Amino acid sequence: MPEPLENFIGEIAKSIAQRTFVKLSLGNYKGSDESLQKLLIRPVTIKKGERLYFVYRRETNDLAKNFSPEEGLERISEALRDGFRSGHLFTTTKDFQLTIVKSGIAHLRSGKPTIIERPDSAHDRQKSFQIDPERFYLKALGVTDDAGGVLKSSHDKWRQINKFVEIIASLFDKSRLSGRKSLRVVDMGSGSGYLTFAAYDYFRNVREIDVEMTGVEARASLVAKCIGIATASDFDGLIFAEGSIAEADVAGVDILIALHACDTATDDALYKGIAAKAELIIAAPCCHHELRAQMKSPEMFCNVLKHGVMMERTAETITDGLRSLLLERSGYATKLFEFVATEHTPKNNMLVATRLEKPSPPGPFQNQIDTIKSVFDIREQHLEKLLSK
Repeated sequence: MPEPLENFIGEIAKSIAQRTFVKLSLGNYKGSDESLQKLLIRPVTIKKGERLYFVYRRETNDLAKNFSPEEGLERISEALRDGFRSGHLFTTTKDFQLTIVKSGIAHLRSGKPTIIERPDSAHDRQKSFQIDPERFYLKALGVTDDAGGVLKSSHDKWRQINKFVEIIASLFDKSRLSGRKSLRVVDMGSGSGYLTFAAYDYFRNVREIDVEMTGVEARASLVAKCIGIATASDFDGLIFAEGSIAEADVAGVDILIALHACDTATDDALYKGIAAKAELIIAAPCCHHELRAQMKSPEMFCNVLKHGVMMERTAETITDGLRSLLLERSGYATKLFEFVATEHTPKNNMLVATRLEKPSPPGPFQNQIDTIKSVFDIREQHLEKLLSK
């Protein structure tokens, strides 16, 4: 092993031992894995102790893992032998830059530290906050930086996270779930997991509830990434599963979440929640194609709804209105309100349903549903069709 490379690995080991290690990035990969681009490493502290969190940055998806300091150092040494030609080590005392040229000759330079204070790697949060910006998963998801500052590109996402936690906390407190010490929560279409992680963090670490939470997502790359971050965060009760909303197992669910499930996928999620008798159903509908293709303008609105944009908005209103009525017909109380302001996201409506102990008779709700369908010449609506089975 070239002396500069050996010295570089030695500096990494020393910084870990002396707790001056901030982060390490390896790049300029020339190995056999065609999709691998970078390796990013930072320290984390979980219940099991100090760990090194690895993110293998690939062309199409990232892979996240955490290792003990000893095993992590071995993995770093292997990575430098197997194809990475550059490395940048940040410590609180010095920065080190390693470069390996084509001939195999290595060069090591050092300089003044970029970061003079080691970021807090602890996962324990202060109870006075609902969501602590220094939580590790927020850094891993690209919402905050190493010091816990919200990244400029993620301010809207940060607002959305905090608003969602505020909403779910209020709904929980006003429901029959209030006071429960255990919960089962399913997030349908969890995507990158921002809100899934935040909801789990809130229930487990703020409310100190024994929560079992599952994020269901069809894209395997996002599932793998979220599993890695959950493992590194020591979130034992948070799992992610690959699959569709229609096929997800929600037996025994207390809270069902479906945010931005496209078109009739929202109906699939609502049906799952109703069938499982979930106490809370929280949905943020996205896209409204099903009814738009069927709807015809009533004669009295023909000159108003002849404009495409007006018919689009009407279709959205009628779709979510019918969903609300179908939930009420099924024994739930509903609210439909603005989730976050439209300047942050155009998909800003949230439909929430709370299961009633004494439901109202279904007849009046069905009469309203039938009237609306007749007025707009709607043949069928997906949620109603599912419930009719």
